[in-house]
Amino acid sequence: MKIWYQSYVDYDNGKSYWDVLGRHLDEIVAPGTTVDINGITPFDSYAHPLVEFRCAREMICNAVQAEREGYDAFVVGHFQDAGLYEVRAAVDIPVIALGEASMLYCCQLGQRIGIVTINPRFIPWFHHQIGKYGLKERISGVHAMTFEPGQILEAYSSNERADQVKALFEEQARPLVAQGTDVLIPGGGIPMLLFAKYHNHLVDEAPVINGIPIAVKMAEMAVTLKRLTGQSVSRVSDYAKAPPEVIEEFLAHPKGL
Repeated sequence: MKIWYQSYVDYDNGKSYWDVLGRHLDEIVAPGTTVDINGITPFDSYAHPLVEFRCAREMICNAVQAEREGYDAFVVGHFQDAGLYEVRAAVDIPVIALGEASMLYCCQLGQRIGIVTINPRFIPWFHHQIGKYGLKERISGVHAMTFEPGQILEAYSSNERADQVKALFEEQARPLVAQGTDVLIPGGGIPMLLFAKYHNHLVDEAPVINGIPIAVKMAEMAVTLKRLTGQSVSRVSDYAKAPPEVIEEFLAHPKGL
């Protein structure tokens, strides 16, 4: 099984993150599964919907490329899941997204789920995601630290900085737990991976979830189930497949011209 892992960070700007991510993925995949990390340039360095939109377009093009190169599944390794519905309407291989997979899995771990993102500008985007996934009654709140995506990468080269980020996360998480939150999700692949080294990470007894292995394992499961049943996403409404000529037109105009 071969999986394309789409990071929204490129190697040149996130080498320390990529190196840790590569080792982490090697540790969690099943025997026989390989995961190739691919980035986006320029990387997602600023928390803003316009950046999400730009990255989403490149991600969709990359998913089409992954399918044509024989990959069995595509993982959107970015919690905002920008372009998720559109990419599922463009390819036939399973597409698993970090944000959606994390939220859905956490519904099995507790009734009330809290999210702590890295920047307040992501909060409205997260609420749009929560509504789209039908989880308004399960997500108890979204709090935020105050980092740009590029800034938090600095914690990968400093244990002291990583501990500071962990402390800031827990500062935002504790009020959620006090209000009845059962499970906590760091709102981003960068903080998720950063906290992975804190085994059984808890905040006032509420587990802090690393969604990266969840998304990768869901991708492995999706490939296996597709092989067993032949079934994939519904083509009735949201994921109606775009005609080949529309996909080719999309790929031919990378800047939307």
